Amino acid sequence: MCPGLTDDVQQIDDARKTAETRLADSGSIREANYTFFWQGLSQDDPRRHGVGFAVKNSLTAAIEPPTGGTERILALRLSTTAGFVNLLSIYAPTLCSTPEVKDHFFEALDEAISRIPSTEGLYLLGDFNARVGADRDTWPSCLGHHGIGRMNENGQRLLELCCHHGLCVTNTYFMCKERHKVSWRHPRSQHWHRLDLVITRRADLSTVLHTRSFHSADCDTDHSLVGSKVRLTAKKIHRTKTKGLPRINTCSTKDPERSRLFQDTLNEKMDTSSHNVTDTDSKWYHLRDAIYSSALTTFGKKEHRSADWYEAHWEKLQPVTETKRKALLAHKQNPCPSTRDALRAARNKAQQTARRCANDYWLNLCRRIQTAADSGNARGMYDGIKTATGPTATKTAPLKSKTGEIITDQCKQLERWVEHYLEMYATCNVVTDAALDTLPSLSVMEELDALPMLEESKAIDYLSCGKAPGKDGIPPEVLKSGKPALLQHLHELLRLCWEKGHVPQDMRDATI
Repeated sequence: MCPGLTDDVQQIDDARKTAETRLADSGSIREANYTFFWQGLSQDDPRRHGVGFAVKNSLTAAIEPPTGGTERILALRLSTTAGFVNLLSIYAPTLCSTPEVKDHFFEALDEAISRIPSTEGLYLLGDFNARVGADRDTWPSCLGHHGIGRMNENGQRLLELCCHHGLCVTNTYFMCKERHKVSWRHPRSQHWHRLDLVITRRADLSTVLHTRSFHSADCDTDHSLVGSKVRLTAKKIHRTKTKGLPRINTCSTKDPERSRLFQDTLNEKMDTSSHNVTDTDSKWYHLRDAIYSSALTTFGKKEHRSADWYEAHWEKLQPVTETKRKALLAHKQNPCPSTRDALRAARNKAQQTARRCANDYWLNLCRRIQTAADSGNARGMYDGIKTATGPTATKTAPLKSKTGEIITDQCKQLERWVEHYLEMYATCNVVTDAALDTLPSLSVMEELDALPMLEESKAIDYLSCGKAPGKDGIPPEVLKSGKPALLQHLHELLRLCWEKGHVPQDMRDATI
């Protein structure tokens, strides 16, 4: 027996649908715990509507990023052990919208559902601005025994669409408290209604364990959070791009104790058997793996993320945020002047604290950037600027064929890229003998043919710190920290490369 959804909202965190994002165009941005995808109107249009998804970072390897959505409908494809599942983020027109707007929306929604194969799972999540009511006798294939309220015009349009595609409203199939069935309260009548729905195929209803509202979730919106627990197991999508190596924490290389420990660990791994290797590739692989593993063990992994203004002042913001959440819940349970005044006071206190913390954070960050710029610390200055600008928003654009049609199939997308690059590099450049004869003849520099001496020491000293590592994952700071233990091994490797006339592929590959 499954007890259904947990009361802890923080545990319902796999994928979340967002509406009224009011963000321009389309794109994605990766934060600490979630990756956000959004779709809105163009940059020149008013910031209205907008839909999106917030996907837990652990699930990003199992999804196909959304493409080709609108400001009201956005689709995301999730790979599971039972096959692909499609999630649609919906923001429907309100009841007072014009019939033309409603017709256009439901036609677009019908087209989006029709494009999804019937063998794949389908879940519609969103603010449908529709009351579907509780008339199960009239809509037996769409509604369960636990509906609420009466149906309106938008609700009838939605149920007709559900009947046509074999869909059902999961909110009406689970017995729960009345307040867990509703998600929005009318501002004038103060009556609660069910507008936010989770819809799936009738055949997939058994995968939905529970759907209910959470009024305790403080989202700063007039809608309450609606959660649905679904029995699905994500399956990673195979991608050709290999996963990069973990970055080494170069800040620890400044610690003398850790540097000595790194050198000792490296000497232990570089046993005498490596000195007898005569193959350049084998010698390089042995040296590369020894350096990287020793550095990763000694210095640890690099933390890519720095705290934002909210996390930096978590101790101050958490109490006022919790007080505001409790005041909101008390007002929803007992709407009266006293709870309303308490909610206003809690909101004012939270806003004042948030503004003060944000202001202090930005002042300290600007001061740090200015100090780095005045002292000539270019790296510190650019690190501060990068922290201020935050993560880069990734813009997404659909791949089109020569005729302008949008390509969604991955195999056809790869074929289109092959076609594009074949056309780009199809021209053959012909070099004539006359052009070769015009090249000047220079004298041979015999001194360059001599074996390399112990000049690697100067080369290591001249390495610039703060640079990105290559394919081997070894940053310059690690080479400088382990210079006493590495110098002889690097010299032997370079001599072997010189004598054999062969350089390992890792040293020839460029990272772009």
